[in-house]
Amino acid sequence: MIASRSLVVRDGIRLASPLAVVVGVALFFAGHNQPGGGFAAGLILGAVIALRHSVGLAVPARPLRLMAVGGVIIGLVAVAPLLIGDPVLDQYIWETKLPVLGKVKAGTALLFDLGVVGVVVGLIGSMLASLAAEPGDLVGPDDDDVVAHVDTGAER
Repeated sequence: MIASRSLVVRDGIRLASPLAVVVGVALFFAGHNQPGGGFAAGLILGAVIALRHSVGLAVPARPLRLMAVGGVIIGLVAVAPLLIGDPVLDQYIWETKLPVLGKVKAGTALLFDLGVVGVVVGLIGSMLASLAAEPGDLVGPDDDDVVAHVDTGAER
């Protein structure tokens, strides 16, 4: 694969990754008032992970844990309004005035989008990890009924 052997491709991806992360974060925060949001930001960040993975650069180590944390955040944001008698997924907005930024609004939709980013990025990371794994790597070491694949050479 040219991406793993080419210094230009590897360095290009290494230099473009921070810019793509900034674009993903901007999409994440713009998603409440403009196009963007958690899913679009997750896809951009997932593309960064896919490109970095293709040339052997560092990627998140535990994508399933990231997916699980994102799912828990989504679930908590969805169910939390029920605790105070409001409908599921009801949105709450907080406003504050900061010295440099001026009026800043944040709400539960931002937390929900954070969970969506975690699920999307974790899904892309786990997909890449499973595509790169050997056939028997996805089975846990505790399984007693695992049959090892033995290459007999009969298929050649």
